[in-house]
Amino acid sequence: MRLHFLTALLAFALLTGVRPAWANTQFSGAYLLHVCEMDAKGKEKVRGGHTACQAYITGVVDYHRILQSMKLAPKIDICVPSKTPITDVHRVVLAYLRKHKENDAFIAAPVVTMALYKSYPCK
Repeated sequence: MRLHFLTALLAFALLTGVRPAWANTQFSGAYLLHVCEMDAKGKEKVRGGHTACQAYITGVVDYHRILQSMKLAPKIDICVPSKTPITDVHRVVLAYLRKHKENDAFIAAPVVTMALYKSYPCK
């Protein structure tokens, strides 16, 4: 019975164009700042936020490395050393997000790239 309800709900959503909140696949700069934010002691402000933040940043870096391996690196090329702790990268991105509020409304992936380019440009 429960499976039929979920199937009907999914069909309704697909037919009507209603999307659940989790269906939004874009992080804005403002949202990334929200989940990455820490207090003065380095404690996350959003429960589980550091996990979401670091996973997003790692995804951007991983995707960039894939592009580099395929010789498709963009003009803004970042080279984060593989042994760099993710907490260090998190702090770099967080500082950039705090300083550059003009990026709040934009998709966060290029903002992460710009933040990392400042600290980790390719030689």
